[in-house]
Amino acid sequence: PLCPQVPYQPSSPRQVANALALLRGRAGKTVDLGSGDGRLVVEAYKQGLRPALGYELNPWLLCLANYRAWRAGYHGKVSFLKKDLWKVDLSDCNNVIVFLAPSVKPPLAAKLLAELPDGARVVAGRFPFPSWTPSSTLGQGLEQVWAYDMKEVRRAVQSSAQGSAV
Repeated sequence: PLCPQVPYQPSSPRQVANALALLRGRAGKTVDLGSGDGRLVVEAYKQGLRPALGYELNPWLLCLANYRAWRAGYHGKVSFLKKDLWKVDLSDCNNVIVFLAPSVKPPLAAKLLAELPDGARVVAGRFPFPSWTPSSTLGQGLEQVWAYDMKEVRRAVQSSAQGSAV
């Protein structure tokens, strides 16, 4: 798939709080695709989402993320991996956080639909997935985040495909 460059823009404290509020009460592996400086992964771990890991290609941001984890006392408890999000297998992920540019969302939607289990939840920050209907949202404007439950997304995609096939 495409490998567009996504500019780094740190999440605000409100964006982080809103994203993690939509994951409250959930369990299982939590990943942040394009984890930047690691703030979402560290906060996810702090709130009990384990294991928590981030995928990031920028080596400077990986250093910053590892420093942030060390400073929070989570060195060795959270992971930041230099891996291309298009090449990682997400089939064992229960919670996926995505704060990426709109251009990435359509091909990423196809990857998530193909790989995530039905019980997974995807939380998008800054920009929603254009073809998906969110299960819930939180915040306004730049602080808004969208949650998508994969079982509901698949149901909507399948019924839409059946409707267009008739």
